[in-house]
Amino acid sequence: MSKLLDMIEKRNIAWEGAKAFVEANKDKDGLLTEEQTKQYQEMEQRVMNFSKEIDRLQREEQLDKLMEKPINTPIKEKPRQEAIEEKTGRASQEYKTSMLQALRSNFKQVSNVLQEGVDADGGYLVPEEYDSRLIQVLEDENIVRSLATVITTAGNHKINIAGSSPAAAWIDEGAALSFGEATFSQMLLDAHKLHVAIKVTEELLYDSAFNLESYITEQFGKALANAEEDAFLNGDGNNKPTGIFHESNGGTFLDKVTAIKADDVINLIHALKRPYRKNAVFITNDKTIAQIRKFKDSNGAYIWQPSYQQGEPDRLLGYPIYTSAFAPENAIAFGDFSYYNIGDRGARSFKALTELFAGNGMIGYVAKERVDGKLIVKEAVQILSTQG
Repeated sequence: MSKLLDMIEKRNIAWEGAKAFVEANKDKDGLLTEEQTKQYQEMEQRVMNFSKEIDRLQREEQLDKLMEKPINTPIKEKPRQEAIEEKTGRASQEYKTSMLQALRSNFKQVSNVLQEGVDADGGYLVPEEYDSRLIQVLEDENIVRSLATVITTAGNHKINIAGSSPAAAWIDEGAALSFGEATFSQMLLDAHKLHVAIKVTEELLYDSAFNLESYITEQFGKALANAEEDAFLNGDGNNKPTGIFHESNGGTFLDKVTAIKADDVINLIHALKRPYRKNAVFITNDKTIAQIRKFKDSNGAYIWQPSYQQGEPDRLLGYPIYTSAFAPENAIAFGDFSYYNIGDRGARSFKALTELFAGNGMIGYVAKERVDGKLIVKEAVQILSTQG
């Protein structure tokens, strides 16, 4: 029996023993004495120590296997079939481990399982797992992405928009028919480039206990999410998306008020056409939220309704309300944000900069994406703001 299997068996025996100890010693109320609790904690700590040693042995086995594979193998072919899981079509654990090993060795130690194509400047396309988890981080950190319509495109994406519809008319019997005209317009989702870069020390790269994969994904995801959300809300369309709060190409601005009051919020709701109100939400800044929470209706009841369920947004006059640090101060957007379309141009790319920071003992990593965003129906979002 291998040392790893032996350790797993010992951990299982220790855990079963700990559970049996509790069952044998607990009183009628299901409690242990202070001394028995101390004994159980020692048993539990022993189980945890076994788990730590099992994790270490598993990492050791993986590294031993990787060290047996050839290094500096040219990467020219597509991933081999065994690098892909049969049911999901996603890269296997061996493929992910190989990618991590390549990162830690500055891409000098690449196993023959890692055979994704390489571009001319040494950039490596992110495996599917990286891209999926990065998208998940973007959705978690970016409220606009969670509310908008996201489209993945291979090129410029044109969206057809109905400008007007034919109208029905009453006519006398035998009278001539009148023909209305339906008009259309187009909105173009382009591809604006966004990138984020971080530096990691070589010591950290070579520390096998550090989860480099998760760290880089999380840091890149948060940075991209913040830059995206700022652009989706405030962008001017110049080499970046067009924001919802953009005065000419964003939502429909109502007449500005000197200070936002409860009645202004009610007017904002009803300025939005009824069909859009079915899926409408508010987006505003925390500073504005602080004012709104004090508003009361004519009966003296607060119009703010805090959420009592994890993951559910607070509500304002029955509609969900979201806060963003990037929303302009003293402004509220209310509407159906599914009419804000986000175009992701292909997959995000990732590469290592092995020479740029070599003198400082660091490696740089860069992630890039191409994305655009536009509100395709202006009347779908109404905006209330203050003067000055």
